[in-house]
Amino acid sequence: MRRRGAEVLVLISQKQIDALATEGYADLRFERMPAIAMPPLVSLRTPGFLVRLALSIWRCWRLIGRFKADAVLGMGGFTSLPPLVAARLRGRPGFIHDSNAIPGKANRLSARFAKVVLLGLEPAKKFFPGKDARVVGTPIRTALENGADRAEALAFFGLAEGRKTIIVMGGSQGAQGVNRAAADAAKILDPERFQIVHIAGPADYDEVKAAYEGLAIPHHIAPFCHRMEFAYAAADLAISRAGASSLTELAYFALPSILVPYPHAADDHQTANAKVFTDAGAAVMMRQDDLGEGALAAEIKALLEDESRLDAIREALGKLAAKDASAQICDLIEGIG
Repeated sequence: MRRRGAEVLVLISQKQIDALATEGYADLRFERMPAIAMPPLVSLRTPGFLVRLALSIWRCWRLIGRFKADAVLGMGGFTSLPPLVAARLRGRPGFIHDSNAIPGKANRLSARFAKVVLLGLEPAKKFFPGKDARVVGTPIRTALENGADRAEALAFFGLAEGRKTIIVMGGSQGAQGVNRAAADAAKILDPERFQIVHIAGPADYDEVKAAYEGLAIPHHIAPFCHRMEFAYAAADLAISRAGASSLTELAYFALPSILVPYPHAADDHQTANAKVFTDAGAAVMMRQDDLGEGALAAEIKALLEDESRLDAIREALGKLAAKDASAQICDLIEGIG
């Protein structure tokens, strides 16, 4: 939208992961909103939730007025609900985007205040009967659009050519199971043939770093990666949760992956996301409970030693990739807003 001449105000929650994601975007204007999580329908926390929600809607109503917003786009979660309600009260068109195969309860509620529901995956459409719901894919970050050179990417991580490179991405929550399984696999994999970039997340970083100490396999361990274009350029295979953003980026870069859905995700939506890919032949899925006793290392070796299978996965990923999602969303906002 900014490349098209629009002014943009980005509302984010006060969660640590949101703060990390804003780094490197000094040119964008951010406003932090209190994080709101909806309690169970019958709960002692409900009155407090309603008070916080009302205050957030009031704050958003004022922000929209001061900013003179012409439209509001919610990208999911309860952070999106107050701005969309405020947009309705201001008479401004609202849009909500959901990336997952099974939409979250926050987005199903927010959709009531949206003029158009934007979706990342086709299976989500059935959750919005009677709404103008359109499958547009999920946008990727601008920094990723042009990719990166593999040699430069490997050098960035202190790794070298000549080995198959695996990236491990646990996601913003629930990464411990993937982190531990990947660290165990690193003890088995041949250090002459494999190397690892392991993005552990802030909470598990110290544990993961300690697990790799003394291992011969070349590796780079980090709590967070601000240069994911380098990670994708360096990689031959990803070990990843099945969050929608990660899947979008894997498809964009046609990067084969072993998907390990977060088993405690709401409505088991990560398994539903992964099934979209596995049903298309675009990924391999493993349950977290099945990663032990060398199973993950065995699957890594089996995949990376079968180039024809990798080629088929890359071709399937190309068919799933939505490389114009941002443009489609901007077109809709401009056309309706």
